[in-house]
Amino acid sequence: MDSGRSRSHFQSDLDFCPDCGSILPLPGVEDTVTCIRCGFSVDVRDFEQKVVRTTFVFHKVGTAVPVAADEGPEFQGPVVDRRCSRCGHEGMAYHTRQMRSADEGQTVFYTCTSCRFQEKEDS
Repeated sequence: MDSGRSRSHFQSDLDFCPDCGSILPLPGVEDTVTCIRCGFSVDVRDFEQKVVRTTFVFHKVGTAVPVAADEGPEFQGPVVDRRCSRCGHEGMAYHTRQMRSADEGQTVFYTCTSCRFQEKEDS
């Protein structure tokens, strides 16, 4: 029987842990990069010549509409291109919940960002 690590469950590049699939932290001053979820570690030299790019998008002042925290999860989710069946506005925020048993899909709740009409979709 092999006393080494078990065979990887995921096939990925070095951005993700091959054992659990979590995003690996960026290399630092230590000799290894260790997954904070499962403890898998990889030698930091494996990251040599790897380029990491990060993009930040800043909206013009006044174009982003802040959402109050007390409005609930229906307005705090991402906005997708979906036409409201009530007012025809293009753009609905969504959030998901597990409303049925665990072996069934989750329920997606859409809220129109214009008229606040709500729809649900079972996936």
